[in-house]
Amino acid sequence: MSETQEIDPQIQTELEAAAFRTLVRHLRERTDVQNIDLMNLSGFCRNCLSKWYRAAAEERGIELSYDQAREIVYGMPYDDWKAKHQTEATPEQMATYKETHKH
Repeated sequence: MSETQEIDPQIQTELEAAAFRTLVRHLRERTDVQNIDLMNLSGFCRNCLSKWYRAAAEERGIELSYDQAREIVYGMPYDDWKAKHQTEATPEQMATYKETHKH
C-alpha cells in the first residue's frame, strides 16, 4: 500500500479493534508486567485502557461501569487479578512514578 492510499474507514476501525484485542491479550498473558512498570515506561497501564474503553462506551450512550471495563481488559474481576498477579510497588518504582508523573 502506498503512503497516499487511504484505508476505508470501516476497515480502519476493524484493524484498530484487532490491534486493541491483541494488546489486551498480550497484557493478559504478561501478568509479570506490573501496572506501575507500564506507567513508568509508557505513561499508561491496564487501568488506563479500562478508563478509555469506558469513555468510548459512554460516548456511544452505553452504560459501562469502571469495574465492568476493567474486567474486559483484565479478563477477570480486577480484585481477582490483583490478588493473583499484583505485587507491592517498590520504593524505586514509586519514586520513578512520582518523577515521571508530575502534573
